[in-house]
Amino acid sequence: MRDACGRTIRYLRISVTDRCNYRCRYCMGEDGVSLHTHAQMLTFEEIAEIVAACAQLGIDKVRLTGGEPLVRRGIATLCAMLKGIPGISELTLTTNGSLLPLYASDLKAAGVDRLNISLDTLDPEKFRSITRVGTLSDVLDGLDAAERTGFLHTKLNVVLIGGFNNDEIGAFVEMTKDRALSVRFIELMPIGDTADWDAKHFLPSSAVLAAVPALERIDTDGVAVRYRVPGYVGTVGLIPPMSEKFCDRCNRIRLTADGKLKPCLHSAQEVSLKGLHKAELFQTLKLAIYNKPKEHHMDCLHPSGSVRRMYEIGG
Repeated sequence: MRDACGRTIRYLRISVTDRCNYRCRYCMGEDGVSLHTHAQMLTFEEIAEIVAACAQLGIDKVRLTGGEPLVRRGIATLCAMLKGIPGISELTLTTNGSLLPLYASDLKAAGVDRLNISLDTLDPEKFRSITRVGTLSDVLDGLDAAERTGFLHTKLNVVLIGGFNNDEIGAFVEMTKDRALSVRFIELMPIGDTADWDAKHFLPSSAVLAAVPALERIDTDGVAVRYRVPGYVGTVGLIPPMSEKFCDRCNRIRLTADGKLKPCLHSAQEVSLKGLHKAELFQTLKLAIYNKPKEHHMDCLHPSGSVRRMYEIGG
């Protein structure tokens, strides 16, 4: 359906858990998070009912996120439930990749079409520092497992962080030379734990083009502008929510693990869906989508208006 601004909304991102096996510095505190109770979380049946209602309103793409979605018990069962809903043509999942050696085959069998893997550095020591508890080899093994299982066009999400990984831009681009990956550089956003970070950490996506002048623009993919080094197999995507706001073409809504619909990532606006069913659920969704905010007002001087941290919303 179309919202009040005329945008066609067809994409739903679902945070299936606020739990994660990492403690990334830009996402959550060192001591972890205040977790929701089991009773507060949406059940698989509730998620499926919401997705079915969204499909009736024109949503045809669903992405599962977290936290880390692979720590949610029975995640492959949920994937199969959602892929079987009439109208849902694409089911994808974002993960830190560390558990893919265990779950890639199950996800493929359940109907997951494509994976996004989050990876912000190729240096083992820096990886340990940014995640606090993670091991780089686990994620690289997960990427290999995804390829062996048959997942195609995997996207590698890299958050640009000045003073941390800007010296690795070239190395990430080189990953696309012989592999059909899409390495996507995402501008760091002042939300949650990064709201008070120094401005020097917020790099524009144009830093990628400056670091790798050989990149040539080819097309757009959703909110990403895609590039390729001539002769390379894979692509490079730039996602610039800070330097080039793309609210006018945003086609997504988000659902939190405790049942709140967020029409805009960077708005405090939330609509509770837990406990709603049938006509009441449908009408509440319809109104929330129609009233999706026109734009966010975030920049380096003004943090996100969201009242949640990223681990509660999903990437």
